[in-house]
This record gives sequence, structure tokens and C-alpha cells, in this order.
Amino acid sequence: MIEVRNLSYTYSKNTPFEHKALDNISFKAESGEFIGVIGHTGSGKSTLMQQLNGLLKPDAGTVLLDGQDIYAKGVSMRSVRSRVGLVFQYPEYQLFEETVYRDIAFGPKNMGLSEEEVKDRVYEAARFVDFDEEILKKSPFELSGGQKRRAAIAGVLAMQPDVLVLDEPTAGLDPYSRERLLAQIRDYHDRKNATILLVTHSMEDIAATVGRIIVMNESRILMDGTPEQVFARAEELVAIGLDVPQITHVFMELERRGVSVGTSIYTVKYAARLLTDLLKKEGGAC
Repeated sequence: MIEVRNLSYTYSKNTPFEHKALDNISFKAESGEFIGVIGHTGSGKSTLMQQLNGLLKPDAGTVLLDGQDIYAKGVSMRSVRSRVGLVFQYPEYQLFEETVYRDIAFGPKNMGLSEEEVKDRVYEAARFVDFDEEILKKSPFELSGGQKRRAAIAGVLAMQPDVLVLDEPTAGLDPYSRERLLAQIRDYHDRKNATILLVTHSMEDIAATVGRIIVMNESRILMDGTPEQVFARAEELVAIGLDVPQITHVFMELERRGVSVGTSIYTVKYAARLLTDLLKKEGGAC
């Protein structure tokens, strides 16, 4: 679906402030994958996400969408951006229309869809984020913080992108709003079989949501694997300044105290299953 090959990007080239944000990055995201992207501040996560739909053009390397270089001659960048939807951190700052309906409709209208098609897209996106018709009539500036976030995300969902890129979508939200928004993103993924890349600092969100994790460090990819594979390297994650889920910390401490349980545990449900199996074995041994 989407692939980057040998991608490099430097900010403020040939100045005293030169900074290499991406250094020879390569990975492929297949259709329907749900991928988490983690890394400390400045590791290159956001820069990488902005390369995926052409907001930033790489200094070197290519971005391929269904095998086609998005910068090749004749490729419409508008078409690329309708297929690869990007939700920025704090997307509510992008709201600007008079009503929530018009804000959500902005993207589909720019795709050249008919009024009826635009209306269908708006109402479908509104259902994904649990908005009723009354909310659609309101000014986006009357909404709560969580509602503004969902309105901005609905504006991207209304374009029905094949690839949805979310840069810290739950930042600043309370626990209830965060879980609700993640559930809506999972729902979009399940219903549309969309490819999703989720950037977040929350290890609990990553552990409970994605099927694959890419770890970035110092402008490069350090790890790429399943949550179990990545969190099995918990000590490395901590060493580069990242956190791990609280339940992983518990099992790391058990390992340090001589209890052989492994450190690849990353959700409470997984931990409960593992401990239940261990206790059954111990009981059988007795």
C-alpha cells in the first residue's frame, strides 16, 4: 500500500541550525495494517509522517503509494492527499468553518464530489465519531476540546483515505476522551480495512491498539516488529529514553527478582493469561 525507500530529510540545510531528521529510512505498510510509531522527541516521527502524503519532500529516497512514486511526473498531489489522510497533533487548531458540517465537508468538496456525495461522506464520518445532527449544526468553536478533536478527525475520515496517518491524536485528552477516540479509530480501521499509522507517546495506547510497532531513534528505525517482539526489548527502550507499559515494568521487576516470566508482556490481559498458565503448571507440579 505505502512504502518508503531510503528516505532522508534535513532541516535548515547549510545553516548553523542544520539538523538531520531522517537518515535512510525504509519500511513498507501493507493494506489493512495498524502500525504504531514511537520514539523520543526529535527522533523524526512527525517528519516521517509528513513525508507520507507529500507535505514535506525528501532530500533523498522515494515514497511509493501502490508502487507509484508520489512525486513522479503526472501524479496529482491532491489525489495523493485524499488517499493518504494526515491528522496533525492538536488538529482542532485547523477548524475554521462556520459549522461542524461545513468543516467536515471541506475535504470532500475539494475532491470534486457532488453535493449528495459530500453529504453522504459528512454523515458517515459524523457517525464514526458519534456526532448527531445537532452537533453538525453548531460552530466548531462551541465544542468541547474532545469534540473539537473528533470534528477535525472526521474531516479527514470524510475523504475516506486508504491510509490514515495520526500524529499524537490523543495528546492532551482526558482518559475517557482518549479511549473513546482510540475506539473510533479502531472502528474505522475495522470497517474500512484502512492502513493506519499511529504516532503516540502513550505505550498503553500502542500496546492495546496496534499489531506492529516501529521504534525510531536518532532519525533512524531502531526496531520494527510485533508488540511482543518490541516490548521483549524493554531494557533497550528504556535505555533510549522511552517508557514501556506499566505492566511491562512489573514483569521487568519480577525478572530482576529471579522470577522467570519474560519481559515481552505488554497488556494486563496478556499478563493475566500468562500468570494463569504459570499457576496451573505450578499446581500440576505439586
